[in-house]
Amino acid sequence: MPNISFSIGCLAILIWCFSLLLINSPSFSAGQTNETDRLALLAIKSQLHDTSGVTSSWNNTINLCQWTGVTCGHRHQRVTRLDLSNQRIGGILSPYVGNLSFLRYINLSDNSFHGEIPQEIGNLLRLEKLALPNNSFSGTIPTNLSRCSNLIQLRVSNNKLEGQIPAEIGSLLKLQTLAVGKNYLTGRLPDFVGNLSALEVFSITGNSLGGKIPTTLGLLRNLVDLHVGGNQFSGTFPQSICNISSLERIYLPFNRFSGTLPFDIVVNLPNLKSLAIGGNNFFGSIPDSLSNASNVEILDLGFNQFKGKVSIDFSSLKNLSWLNLEQNNLGMGTANDLDFVTFLTNCSSLKILSLAANQFVGELPHSIANLSSSMIEFRIGGNQIFGIIPSGIRNLVNLIALGMQSNQLHGTIPDVIGELKNLQGLFLYKNVLQGSIPSGVGNLTKLAKLVMSYNSLQGNIPSSLGNCQNLIGFNASHNKLTGALPQQLLSITTLSVYLDLSNNNLNGSLPLQIGNLKNLVKLIISSNQFSGVIPVTLSTCVSLEYLDISSNSFHGVIPHSLGFLKSIKVLNFSSNNLSGQIPEFLENLSFLEFLNFSHNDLEGEVPTKGVFSSKTKLSLQGNVKLCGGTDELHLPTCPSKGSRKPKITLLKVLIPVAVLCMVLSSCLTIVYARRRRSARKSVDTSPREKQFPTVSYAELSKATSEFASSNMIGQGSFGSVYKGILGEDEMIVAVKVINLKQKGAFKSFMAECKALRNIRHRNLIKIITICSSIDSKGADFKALVFECMKNGSLEDWLHQSNDHLEVCKLTLIQRVNIAIDVASAIEYLHHHCQPPMVHGDLKPSNVLLDHDMVSHVGDFGLAKFLSSHQLDTASKTSSSSIGIKGTVGYVAPEYCMGSEASMTGDVYSFGILLLELFTGRRPTDAAFTEGLTLHEFAKIALPEKVIEIVDPLLLIEVMANNSMIQEDIRAKTQECLNAIIRIGVLCSMESPFERMEMRDVVAKLCHTRETFFGRRA
Repeated sequence: MPNISFSIGCLAILIWCFSLLLINSPSFSAGQTNETDRLALLAIKSQLHDTSGVTSSWNNTINLCQWTGVTCGHRHQRVTRLDLSNQRIGGILSPYVGNLSFLRYINLSDNSFHGEIPQEIGNLLRLEKLALPNNSFSGTIPTNLSRCSNLIQLRVSNNKLEGQIPAEIGSLLKLQTLAVGKNYLTGRLPDFVGNLSALEVFSITGNSLGGKIPTTLGLLRNLVDLHVGGNQFSGTFPQSICNISSLERIYLPFNRFSGTLPFDIVVNLPNLKSLAIGGNNFFGSIPDSLSNASNVEILDLGFNQFKGKVSIDFSSLKNLSWLNLEQNNLGMGTANDLDFVTFLTNCSSLKILSLAANQFVGELPHSIANLSSSMIEFRIGGNQIFGIIPSGIRNLVNLIALGMQSNQLHGTIPDVIGELKNLQGLFLYKNVLQGSIPSGVGNLTKLAKLVMSYNSLQGNIPSSLGNCQNLIGFNASHNKLTGALPQQLLSITTLSVYLDLSNNNLNGSLPLQIGNLKNLVKLIISSNQFSGVIPVTLSTCVSLEYLDISSNSFHGVIPHSLGFLKSIKVLNFSSNNLSGQIPEFLENLSFLEFLNFSHNDLEGEVPTKGVFSSKTKLSLQGNVKLCGGTDELHLPTCPSKGSRKPKITLLKVLIPVAVLCMVLSSCLTIVYARRRRSARKSVDTSPREKQFPTVSYAELSKATSEFASSNMIGQGSFGSVYKGILGEDEMIVAVKVINLKQKGAFKSFMAECKALRNIRHRNLIKIITICSSIDSKGADFKALVFECMKNGSLEDWLHQSNDHLEVCKLTLIQRVNIAIDVASAIEYLHHHCQPPMVHGDLKPSNVLLDHDMVSHVGDFGLAKFLSSHQLDTASKTSSSSIGIKGTVGYVAPEYCMGSEASMTGDVYSFGILLLELFTGRRPTDAAFTEGLTLHEFAKIALPEKVIEIVDPLLLIEVMANNSMIQEDIRAKTQECLNAIIRIGVLCSMESPFERMEMRDVVAKLCHTRETFFGRRA
């Protein structure tokens, strides 16, 4: 036995020594064991687009374990982590990633990767975390991820993944986080989700998933976060989740859920902190059992159809910070509708309270004075609340937005409201408030928007308002204000959105200090008692787009200096005592869309160009001394300025010339008519036109009341657009009539027909039919018939004021959604059409908004299909066959040098449109002189000064109307706007090689939306 033991001991020593020799030999060195990893990483690098040089350290000079983003294990020196997150890296992910067999963690989030997620990731059997969000990965979710049985986190949100959630995912029993939101996933939520017993975070928000939520979801007993918002799920509230005691956050907003809520919805959810189900079709009463949700911080039930009394005992919800009940039918029409507000005084953390747009009746409770002093938003507008504004409102010292509009509040505005030093938005319009505007309002030095129109306010406008040096909009119209316009108000140079004092009893002259308002877009002082002359300093308000001084007593001549108002769109000087001639400079104001000089004492000749060329854009009645103008104005002919003799002599010369011209004209007419008949035969049988059902001229004439000017809703380079009611079904349509007399119009018509027959996308305008016929005079007639977009064009919303629109009324989320819609449409044209297509004329007037404010890109008159040799998106040097086309300000600079239409040209136009959408400034704004462009204007502001250049109304819209933001609003808003402006700048770079691709634009915009609006997504 001793000999045997000795032998075994010796053998063990020999094996140990042999092992040491192997380990220290060159053939078993650490450098050799991770050679596979080194080669795999170099293969991955070869597929990257790394402009920042992040992977420059990936070379043979240093050990791979020291490469940027690479982490090795201590024992075998094999790669265990690959982290290249947020490094502005593009390209595709090489299949060689599957050779990194020791990999446990991959993080490539916040980059520009595209292409498919390689199936070879399924070879990484040790993988625990896979993070690929905020890229442009396409294709489907790899099915063989099921082999990664150790996977704990799978995050691929905000990409372009398609198809269904693969059933194989159901085998990942260790999975704790499954985040696949903001993709293009379809189908139903599979039952196998109930197999993921370890799941804690489940996020599928922002896809196109539908159907009912499977009951198997209730098997996830470890679930903490459930995010299924922004899909198409239907059915009733998923009651199976009501027994998952671990749940802390339930987000179901913006789906198609309906029915009533379970009466015991939160009884078995002791840890619930957030319940967000806004934007659905839930109805019935709000369950009283919510009184038991003692840990709830966020309760969003807005934008549903709930009705009846609010009977929740909020006194037990000590942690409640956000309560949103807006846009429902809540209230019983009784005096005690608002009793529940008193219970909210026990919610010491309450920051946001919105009861707006319901049917609450009753007196405004004085207990609102005892609400949490940390409140930043309080909104009760759009109800039937009466009573006075209690002086105790002074206790809400942190309020940023106070909305009490559209109620029946009476009494005076308490002067103590001036103690709310943080207030930035105050909305009191459409009540029955009396008394004067308290001077204490002047203490609100942070105030950005003050709206108190449609009340019975009296007295003078307090001069203390001059202290509100951050004010961007002031509306006190439709009151009984008297006195002169205080000069202190005109010292607020930040006034930029509007100043509306119309329909009051203000008097005196318009002070010269009006010229201080250089950034003001809309000035309305109509229906007052102002007198004197129009001050010449008004010409320095170079940003003015809407000026209305009608129904006053202004006299004198129209100052020629107003010719400097290059951005003006609407001028209304009607019902005054103005005299003299109409200045000729008005016909040179290229943006002027409507001019009203009616009921004055103007005289002399009426110009004929510009706005004067169309009767529908002009109102001159009541000026009996005017003459000339276009024929449709039916004004008397102006007296001749010359003597008779020269006229007779000239007539003698002109008569024979005229006769000769008539003879030549007759000959040319005969030749032209023959050619036209021949051309008509070929055109009318064009296969391009035959792709659509046709409609007759008579039908369109009837639908539009013979193309009445009252039905005209738009006008472009090649024709006019009319609203019509077509056929027996009385379909409301938009009829685009082509002006065939305009050079290039017929070619544009054919291009549009060709384009529209090849494209189908939810964000592109849908054509219904065409008309290729002869009108009532025997002339060629061509028209396109589209769906009528109820909400007009983006141009209207950004820059005009129609009966149903208000300038700059678009909210931040609406603008983000519009940007994503437009980007998605252009991405479709570039990357999903066969062959790819360039739009060629992207601008706000070609973006139309339907009933749901979904954007549709239209006008394909300059669209062009790309041949195979043109698919290189870089700028070309050869001359384009169609010449320089498009709209000034939106045309890519390389087009002006003869380059062909390209995808990068569309990207440039989109970048300018995006900057215009968020700054409210046209690329042709008068402020852009001496080399300054909208692109440079935005670029210079990045990153610290973006807040200073964006549309000022965006800031107040977020603070006054956006309940999702609970803290640090300014920082969060700036983060969102910084990201968007940066995208606009990158898209509008002068060099086409530096611009983004549309697929990356869509990904970045979607990521921004998810980041900023994540609580509602």
